[in-house]
Amino acid sequence: MTAFKKQQLFTPVQLGPLTLKHRVVMAPLTRSRAEEPGGIPGDLMAGYYAQRASNGGLIISEATNISLAGRGWYGSPGLYSDQQVAGWKKITEAVHAKGGRIFVQLWHTGRSSNTATTGGSTPVSASVNPAYWEDSSHLVSAPSGWVQSSPHRALEISEIPSLLDDYRKAAERAKAAGFDGVELHAANGYLLDQFLQDGSNKRTDSYGGSIENRSRLLLEVVETLTSVWGGNRVGVRIAPGGSWNGMSDSNPQALFSYVAEQLNRFGLAYLHIVEPRVKGNVVIAEGQAPVAAEQLRKIFKGTIMAAGGFEPDSAEAVVAKGDADLVAFGRHFVSNPDLPARIEMGFPLSTYDRDTFYTFDPKGYDDYPSYDAQSSSEANNAEQVLSASR
Repeated sequence: MTAFKKQQLFTPVQLGPLTLKHRVVMAPLTRSRAEEPGGIPGDLMAGYYAQRASNGGLIISEATNISLAGRGWYGSPGLYSDQQVAGWKKITEAVHAKGGRIFVQLWHTGRSSNTATTGGSTPVSASVNPAYWEDSSHLVSAPSGWVQSSPHRALEISEIPSLLDDYRKAAERAKAAGFDGVELHAANGYLLDQFLQDGSNKRTDSYGGSIENRSRLLLEVVETLTSVWGGNRVGVRIAPGGSWNGMSDSNPQALFSYVAEQLNRFGLAYLHIVEPRVKGNVVIAEGQAPVAAEQLRKIFKGTIMAAGGFEPDSAEAVVAKGDADLVAFGRHFVSNPDLPARIEMGFPLSTYDRDTFYTFDPKGYDDYPSYDAQSSSEANNAEQVLSASR
């Protein structure tokens, strides 16, 4: 195998006050393994994250609910109870013990939820769209299995201070749990994305209509998080042109250019950009260049993290070109706990099993071996076969 020690991916990079030794980031990956009831991170999750921690590398946690009312996925963890904080603390300690860094991604699912996971609360969104909950393709994970989302209602302006307080409390709990920072989930058709894009936001008040109004809630949440952490330990994830969860916008380039420009004032740790060539966890535009990162690099003045359909070669290319400073890998981190080392050394990548992405047991979760362990096992098997044939 050929090692690639001089790759741009394996040069140091500054992330706010943190110095990372390489630029291969573990993307936020919902995996449904939190303990129920309660969405509490347990020992299974701690082992999984510890396996994927690399010395000087960054992990972004799976999407983590800021409140019970904002929860839309059974088996997903939260940061709204003391038990959840205690569970996450085991994980952050395990990652730090291996020299890694970890941010938590804060999540409110909005209309993409069912009352079976929200404690009975009616899901909220920017506007009411019955076609969304009537569409059988918009399924959410609930205790009984995959079900259609519940009818939602429009969030009232009077409720926004309480929503911001939920984000603030989750950010404070993230500190107590030992995280190195927080990432705001404003992508993939969840609540903040539902406010951003005019396919879902039909409001006529100060949170709807113009791009400035539709961006207002996102910017208020960012201001809330930075008041707790400081801007240089807060990241924001957006998905320009993303269509997952029924999303659409009449002018995504103008919308997300405005968002990127406005985010400049916060001095963020990074802007995390999901390329439109992916929809959920599936690449829908094979061969498409990372166009969103290229566009927003011209506008956003801080660190950019690119995500969505990257392979080792294309990740190296986007960093070498300068359109991104870090690259987040999702699917490959599922099946390669030692992914940064494999990429750096040019080792082959193990294939992932989509059927186990969102299940509830260790199979397909913490049972993927590192390259060294895999090679050792294969060598032992070969030796046993050879011995048996003698």
